[in-house]
Amino acid sequence: MSTADFTGLAEQARMLREGQVTARELVAASLKRIEASQPVLNAFRHVRTEDALAEADAADRRLAAGERLPLLGVPVAVKDDTDVAGLPTLFGCRGEIAPAAADGEPVRRLRAAGAVVVGKTNACELGQWPFTEGPAFGATRNPWSPAHTPGGSSGGSAAAVAAGLVPAALGSDGAGSIRIPSAWTHLVGIKPQRGRVSLHPHTDAFQGLTVNGPLARTVADAALLLDVVQGPHPEDRHRPGAVDASAAARRDPGRLRIALAWRPPLTLTGAAPHPDVRRAVTALAETLARLGHHVEEARPRYGLIGLGFVPRGTVGVAEAAALHPEPALLDPRTRTALRNGRFLAGRVVRAARAREARQHRRIGAIFATYDVVLTPTTAAPPPPIGTFDGLGAWRTNAAMAAACPYAWPWNVLGWPGVNVPAGFTGDGLPVGAQLLGPAGGEERLVSLAAQLESDRRWHERYPPAP
Repeated sequence: MSTADFTGLAEQARMLREGQVTARELVAASLKRIEASQPVLNAFRHVRTEDALAEADAADRRLAAGERLPLLGVPVAVKDDTDVAGLPTLFGCRGEIAPAAADGEPVRRLRAAGAVVVGKTNACELGQWPFTEGPAFGATRNPWSPAHTPGGSSGGSAAAVAAGLVPAALGSDGAGSIRIPSAWTHLVGIKPQRGRVSLHPHTDAFQGLTVNGPLARTVADAALLLDVVQGPHPEDRHRPGAVDASAAARRDPGRLRIALAWRPPLTLTGAAPHPDVRRAVTALAETLARLGHHVEEARPRYGLIGLGFVPRGTVGVAEAAALHPEPALLDPRTRTALRNGRFLAGRVVRAARAREARQHRRIGAIFATYDVVLTPTTAAPPPPIGTFDGLGAWRTNAAMAAACPYAWPWNVLGWPGVNVPAGFTGDGLPVGAQLLGPAGGEERLVSLAAQLESDRRWHERYPPAP
């Protein structure tokens, strides 16, 4: 592994436009790194070797003919909850599922921008947990320490980007599933506003909790990928309009009022940030103050927001599980969620969704005083592989609520958040902080993240060679 393996998304696109490299060279190098890393990191569920090389050759012909697109010939990866024509969308499950007949809308937009999808990355079963392990594919491991998880559920995408296998990847976030693995692998991860990136053929995934978004090593690369994939499908339920994330990444954010919120919402776990997490996020808050922002401790009025999250999440898992052709192959914890989701469907979940407007008003009141909320992304550093093995549904939920109590409220609200690298534990494990905003607030968050990156230079630090 060398620093050349970590050439970013925008830089690869520039090199292709200027003829410094061919798409075949970039895609072949990406595929070679994937193959070499797979026995250790296990980031990919499917690799499109022959098709990706053919698409790279086609991209080279288009480039030679003078065609220019934002990502023409650049290799990227997508999480295996998103349809890629010709491949099954297994979403962490065992069993046989028919290949997708068509690309999902985010993949269609990637292809329209010229990107070459080299493969689909591993995710835990139906995206339920902050680890990427399961009997269907084994364990996906963290490039910074293969004994530890990269997080989940977008753990394969995070591992692939952190290890330099691809310059950027798509993930999804229904309770922190972009932000958590980004935090635990030293990446920038953007959870956009609900509906900013279409999920079609799904119109309201996981009862409105889940969104798609980018993981990358730099803010500019994450912003570029967001700009490429954003936009609605005609059948989408949520249609918030467009943002210019790339322009925001080049713009000074101005002097902002930032609320540093240590206390998470009520989870009944007694969750508090690990000392190394607290130290890293404190240092990041001090950087923000040094850059001219007003930073003080404050706390959103979360209330009993879990009453809005639990029914929606459980019913969402149940709806996804019900589509599996072989329910007996599902994890016992998934089957528990399936039973509970059937009980909560209907009136209970409708009541949970009806709470959202009141939650917007109560929690959003903090933005009358502050522009951005800063919290740890997780309370704990990345756990060792196997930490959650053998746990039942209740103990798994309690353990992940204790480790990851900060991210999921913003899924209930549908508002944007950005994970930024905050530093490392004494053992060298990455941890992160999240910048949270109100509805439609991506551009401000991206601008602030870019300012932090310019000062802290997190993209200049790489994981050790495997």
